[in-house]
Amino acid sequence: MQWQVGIITLSDRGASGERKEDLSGQVIQDTLENISKSSVKAKYIVTDRILLPDDKEQLKSTIVDLVDNKGLHLILTTGGTGFSPRDNTPEATLEIAEKLVPGIAEAARAFSLQITKNSMLSRGVSVIRGRTLIVNLPGSPKACKEILEYILPALDHGMDILAGIPEDEAKP
Repeated sequence: MQWQVGIITLSDRGASGERKEDLSGQVIQDTLENISKSSVKAKYIVTDRILLPDDKEQLKSTIVDLVDNKGLHLILTTGGTGFSPRDNTPEATLEIAEKLVPGIAEAARAFSLQITKNSMLSRGVSVIRGRTLIVNLPGSPKACKEILEYILPALDHGMDILAGIPEDEAKP
């Protein structure tokens, strides 16, 4: 199966031009392209990469557009999951959600705890809107890569089910 993916990076400094490169967004795209060639059966094609300020309403409207109008299958956000007053990614994601998928975020944090104790400070969530999975990743490029490599093999099956592929045809 081939899944269309949107990557949204939340960064006030990046959106204002103060930070020249979107390192986390690029790492996510590179990881998707590289992992699609290895252990993951599905192919993840990045169709949209968006850099936004840490603005809750702008993030909500962007996610809704990517899901409801463009019909993307997977949206990965990076940044805005910490303790800063401007970190609103989980709240924005929850406000547009139709279903919660706590296991993905729980597994990501549990995995990351083996690497750094600071991962317990991540507030990222995972949700479904329509037939789209939305996963909040941390802002660190290293953490994005590690978490994606960990969760993507399990997402193959979940993405099939979400797309309505019958269980007997879905990948085990």
